[in-house]
Amino acid sequence: MHLFDELQVREVTLRNRIIVSPMCEYSSTDGFATDWHLVHLGSRAVGGASLVFTKACAVSPEGRISPNDLGIWQDEHIEPLARITRFIREQGAIPGIQLAHAGRKGSTMRPSEGSGMVPESKGGWTPVAPSAIPFADGYPHPAALDESGIREIVKGFAAAARRACQAGFGVIEIHSVHGYLLHEFLSPLSNQRRDSYGGSFENRTRLVCEVVTAVRRVWPESAPLFLRISATDWIDGGWDLAQSVQLAKLVGPLGVDLIDCSSGGISPGAKIPVHNGYQVPFAEEIRRQTAFSPARSG
Repeated sequence: MHLFDELQVREVTLRNRIIVSPMCEYSSTDGFATDWHLVHLGSRAVGGASLVFTKACAVSPEGRISPNDLGIWQDEHIEPLARITRFIREQGAIPGIQLAHAGRKGSTMRPSEGSGMVPESKGGWTPVAPSAIPFADGYPHPAALDESGIREIVKGFAAAARRACQAGFGVIEIHSVHGYLLHEFLSPLSNQRRDSYGGSFENRTRLVCEVVTAVRRVWPESAPLFLRISATDWIDGGWDLAQSVQLAKLVGPLGVDLIDCSSGGISPGAKIPVHNGYQVPFAEEIRRQTAFSPARSG
């Protein structure tokens, strides 16, 4: 396999193996895509990448990281995104969308304006999480989701997937990484529930499996579905590589085609030994123990 070889996943053929990962842009109002997104994403397609992902696209208003995040929680978001997907396809690339919910990291400032939580007077909200545990000092105190709220999260991902199809996207990636909502349910550091969504590995992975199932049910059979995970929290007692391998074995039969491996993000206190290629072993281990050929992300 070589960098410029084609890659086929289901019925989608990528012209090479250069994929533009989601990048935070903080350039939206009320979740709408703008000329900024057209130029930013379109230029990557013009440059020759085979698959160009949007930034994390919120499946609900409270699923945003900041008030300036991209969204796909209402039908009105479809056409501005479709304008972008049409342009990307005209350049011979495939448009991808990352569906996301920020969880307890929501209602925070975009980096250009500082850090910490956004007050309600400036468009902030109370974020939700598996347990009422803030990410760090200065972050909002989240509300713990009840089971009704969890069901709404699953419905939100499915509705967003339907809209993504209508907008012309060719690949969906489910965001379960870097300390955001789905990762928060996976990690025992952030998930201290005592119901069917907390405690055991089976319970902590339940929401991810439900979201994958709901998205795959409405997403075309011909189109790929990716899952991005933090392969380890880098903290003793947290989510780790062994659990990531087991999760990959669970979601494969549910319709996930590729595991996108990153790490960290659940706690600001994690000590991450960053060096060239430090994430590669996670992808190698998941590939070795499962049927996946995972991507690596920085």
